[in-house]
Amino acid sequence: MFQNLTEKLEGAFKQLKGQGQITEVNVASTVKEIRRALLDADVSFPIAKELTNTIKDKAIGQKVLTAVAPGQLLVKIVQDELAELMGGEKVDLDISENPTIVLIAGLQGSGKTTFSAKLANYLKTKKGKKPLLVGADIYRPAAMDQLNVLAEQIGADIYLDRENKSAVSIAENAVAYAKENKNNIIIIDTAGRLAVDEAMMKEVGEVRGAVNPQEILFVVDSMTGQDAVNTAKAFNDQLDFTGVVLTKLDGDTRGGAALTIKHTVQKPIKFVSRGEKMDTLDEFYPDRMAQRILGMGDVASLVEKAQEQFDEKQAQKLEKKIRQNKFDFEDFKTQLQQIKKMGNMKDFLGMIPGLGSKLKDIDISDDAFVGIEAMINSMTPAERNNPDLIDLNRRKRIAKGSGKKIEEVNAFMKQFDQMRQMMKKMNKGGGFRIPGMG
Repeated sequence: MFQNLTEKLEGAFKQLKGQGQITEVNVASTVKEIRRALLDADVSFPIAKELTNTIKDKAIGQKVLTAVAPGQLLVKIVQDELAELMGGEKVDLDISENPTIVLIAGLQGSGKTTFSAKLANYLKTKKGKKPLLVGADIYRPAAMDQLNVLAEQIGADIYLDRENKSAVSIAENAVAYAKENKNNIIIIDTAGRLAVDEAMMKEVGEVRGAVNPQEILFVVDSMTGQDAVNTAKAFNDQLDFTGVVLTKLDGDTRGGAALTIKHTVQKPIKFVSRGEKMDTLDEFYPDRMAQRILGMGDVASLVEKAQEQFDEKQAQKLEKKIRQNKFDFEDFKTQLQQIKKMGNMKDFLGMIPGLGSKLKDIDISDDAFVGIEAMINSMTPAERNNPDLIDLNRRKRIAKGSGKKIEEVNAFMKQFDQMRQMMKKMNKGGGFRIPGMG
């Protein structure tokens, strides 16, 4: 998401490159391009105009320091205004009550059921909670089946009553069950419709009145663009929800919903979701999203993901092995497995500043490491622990065992050796430090 917007904004800022100062003339031209980029991203004209007028007013009134180029100053102003447009500050999910009841609402196809399971997984693994998933979609039988499969996948408790045709009754019974079962989070997946209708609003409203949830999250498909914003407004007028969840951010979407939904409904975006995997749910940080839109990466999220996966004791043990020049294939395989846990590879690499735009036309498969792991798995324990043992005959056996060509094995061995040599040089210089160990 935001790929085209990022490119067009970068093009707009180039107009100020080489300029000695910000003037009304040169900033007007740049702001015009920024507005055009926002409109292309499906931002409504009134919001795009209001935002760019603010940017223009702030830019013209700024004094440019000698150490800061006009283009850099304008990027900072745009970053701040985009972050403010998307909410300014991160807003946490309120899980202070015991049990906390979270009601999930949205149109059919928006990803409510998948999100419900992702949220349960997030609260279980990252917040130490004991969630209960509740299937209250009485109209789509597959919804309960889907929720049941996902609950088993993440190891979460679930409450289903396929015979009960009252969503209100199901919700009330689920709350009673949760209290007996000591579940401290109740996530109620409600029915969706193909369009906003009175019956749907009435039912969700009745469920809300019956269980009095602490959180009502509106799930919206970000690929529907400005229509998503209009749908959110209709829901909010009826439900007065507490937060928004944007799903399918990995799709081919222009990003207008993410940029303007907070401004329109005055409710914070609390989560963003990508893909179908249960660990592809992130808390929403307006400032970090603004940085990514402007091609500045997202180092803070990158570090957080790394800290979640890399065990400190294991990292210290690895650092000691590198200092002794004993880094081997077993260590390398462990590192690959931890990197894979950090999520979608292209999205992960896109968090590195300056790298996102370069990955636009490059297809990076999440299975990129499969071939490497196959080669390592084809080695004997002795070979993994002592790479220097691997001669030509052993390489031929590894190639055959992994289904690779001998040239591929040779190339991998060469790259691994170069990496070890680099580590050795850094170690000699006393400058080696594993990322995150500071």
